[in-house]
Amino acid sequence: MKRLHAALDAERQARGLSWIELTAEINKPFQGTPSIPISVTTLKGMPGKRSVTSAVVLQVLRWPRCTPESFLVGCESAPKQEECLPEPGPSLILRFDTKAIYDALDAKRRERGMTWKELARELPGFSESMLTNLSAGPLIGFPRVMVLTQWLERPAATFVRDRSR
Repeated sequence: MKRLHAALDAERQARGLSWIELTAEINKPFQGTPSIPISVTTLKGMPGKRSVTSAVVLQVLRWPRCTPESFLVGCESAPKQEECLPEPGPSLILRFDTKAIYDALDAKRRERGMTWKELARELPGFSESMLTNLSAGPLIGFPRVMVLTQWLERPAATFVRDRSR
């Protein structure tokens, strides 16, 4: 979260924007949707958090056109095309498709002959119920979601969808 905030702050300063102006820029896609805009406090408070709702992070990443993988420790290479987030267009908000993540986890888990409990032991910070609850479509935190996409060996962007709210 600290790396993401630092990159956001550096880009904000390079563009000569205040935190309020930055927040307004990031929130432009929320116009015309029932989604709650991101607050200045949320953006400024990122360095002190271990996790932030991935829906917030996906909106933040749209602004400087970064990939979720850009902020993984040890990731120093240029982003690959398949890691780039989709450009959803006006009034559409990016969200992780947790059902698709669940389906991919389930397929790989079955392929490896694992139980959900065994899979949870391989994924730091996840319990069996947290993994199986993904099928119901809950929101997931960032960077926690990256543990799943890395285990699946797939770019996070393959699990991103857009929606109007």
